[in-house]
Amino acid sequence: MTYMNETRELIQKTAREFSMKEVLPVANELDKVKGDIPMSLRDKMAEMGYFGIRISPEYGGLGLGIFEYCLITEELARGWMSVASIIARAGGAGWTDEEQRRKYLPRVVRGEFLGAVALSEPEAGSDLANVSCRARREGDEWVINGNKMWCTFADGADYITVLCRTQDPDPANRHRGTGMFFFEKERGKFPPGLQATQINKIGYFGWKTWELHFDDFRLPANALMGGGAREETQLKGTMSGLSTARVHTAARAIGLSRGALEDSITYAKHRVQFRQPIANFQAIRFKIAEMAAEIEAARQLMYHAADLDDRRERCDKEASMAKWFATEMAERVTSQALQIHGGVGYTTDLPIERYWRDARLTKIFEGTSEIQLRIISDRLLGKG
Repeated sequence: MTYMNETRELIQKTAREFSMKEVLPVANELDKVKGDIPMSLRDKMAEMGYFGIRISPEYGGLGLGIFEYCLITEELARGWMSVASIIARAGGAGWTDEEQRRKYLPRVVRGEFLGAVALSEPEAGSDLANVSCRARREGDEWVINGNKMWCTFADGADYITVLCRTQDPDPANRHRGTGMFFFEKERGKFPPGLQATQINKIGYFGWKTWELHFDDFRLPANALMGGGAREETQLKGTMSGLSTARVHTAARAIGLSRGALEDSITYAKHRVQFRQPIANFQAIRFKIAEMAAEIEAARQLMYHAADLDDRRERCDKEASMAKWFATEMAERVTSQALQIHGGVGYTTDLPIERYWRDARLTKIFEGTSEIQLRIISDRLLGKG
């Protein structure tokens, strides 16, 4: 099946040029000092429309599909995976009320209203039905108490959505009694009742990741999202949106892997040993060939899953396949790239180590590789 056409090729080419010109130099400068993605780059991304890729033109967005979203993501990740990730903070909070959509989405498109999502907890990672952060109703307010883990961009976000338990757990239906809450916040600060502790990561720099501590944090009654939907269905709704997130992660893994491959090709052509470029040695040539083949296989699988998602067909199995294959591939390819670069690859002077560190994370977030295999096998064996 042919997925590309003239329009998509132009989108891809434009994003590639933007990434190499605007993103890669910033990444090479700031990642090694754990600097944040600068507002100047975010403003340029907004001008390109990258915060409104999937948002309707009615609200100022590009109105494109998940396939185009992933095309752009791959190119941005070629420069810096964190930049390819921040566009996901512009997906909107799932607002179903038209008044909210008209209020927020134009600001999202302009990069002025980006969000963070608080799902995981110290005892609830892949098993989100095990959340214990509690929201209890008191009159016209919700009062939230508990902890959340791995909330990236919580400080820089303009709003946060948080998954809470609203009722005692039901052993017969573990999804029951959960709800997503939305609240605005001042960028760079945390509101009263919410404290945050920064998590020290080994990669994924460009923005910070936090553990959040809710202590009698109060929200109005309408902070519960879902447009009147039953609370017990909201976790299932959140989980269903993970297919798109997993295809997006596959695109991120492919992009950073391509960066490692392209840098390795350049290095192999110019690095001379035994009086000839190391690209002449079969051991190096075969590594590069295998890397390229694995990247292309992952890309085609990602294209297939993105296409299914755009056609609104069930794609949880295919999304998990793309996510699993691409992220496992990314760790192998970036490791081989570091090997090709030898000792200099194990320094912070080149971006290879950045691709290597970030690739390792892709096997963990948006559902670990083991969770993806569980989803795939459940579908194949009729257990899911």
